[in-house]
Amino acid sequence: MDLSKIKMVVSDMDGTLLNSNHQVSEQFFELFKELQSRDITFVAASGRQYNSIIDKLAPIKDEIIVIAENGGFAKKQDTEILVTPLDQQQVAEILATLNKIPNIHPVLCGKHQAYLTNKSNEFVNKLAEYYTEFEIIDNLNTFTSEVIKIAIYHFESSEQFIYPFVKHFEKDLKVKVSGENWLDISNMNAHKGYALSKVMDSYNLKSNEIMVFGDYNNDLEMLALSDYGFAMANAHPNVKKVAKYSTLSNDDNGVEHILKMLVK
Repeated sequence: MDLSKIKMVVSDMDGTLLNSNHQVSEQFFELFKELQSRDITFVAASGRQYNSIIDKLAPIKDEIIVIAENGGFAKKQDTEILVTPLDQQQVAEILATLNKIPNIHPVLCGKHQAYLTNKSNEFVNKLAEYYTEFEIIDNLNTFTSEVIKIAIYHFESSEQFIYPFVKHFEKDLKVKVSGENWLDISNMNAHKGYALSKVMDSYNLKSNEIMVFGDYNNDLEMLALSDYGFAMANAHPNVKKVAKYSTLSNDDNGVEHILKMLVK
């Protein structure tokens, strides 16, 4: 494995760079300095809200590229790289379907703030881990501002209890089981692979010049863009099929394990 040409490292957050307590290791921040000294750019690519990502990576937030909302929004410092919203008719159609599904918790995701109804205090507390900026409103169906993504949460399984009801949207929209409890619906081009391809174009990078880490289905497209795609040991089986390489789990610092090889 020749890593000498790597110019960019791209990592998912939950289940990948973050451990099970949703923390970034101090070891990563030390390795980030090593990446900087070698002119290697770091990209955080997550289903999380932009503000939540930079909150987790606060010490380096002004020195990285952020792909948020599963690729619906990308930004570096104050410069927006990409915004790919849903149109209002699509939002209305999705919500009409979601209104018929029991025991779910939909969230409308804007660039910097999320919107939900306060039907469950337990869910609001859960949401705060992924969305640091959110507003509780009376009715999602009457919301008219820009929506980049609709995230839906189920306390047991998104794949089992949400996906079967919304998979018919796949002909026109991107439907992603993005975690054990989360499913995301967005514009067909609002995914991590599309956003990363735009970043790669702007940096004139080839597939053998980027390294990508991921663990779930929302990482598949970006893993496919890299000759050095790594599936975490805790990854979904689909990710292990697509990624060319593997590493340790997120709780065993799998990203850092490979980054140490890179900087050496």
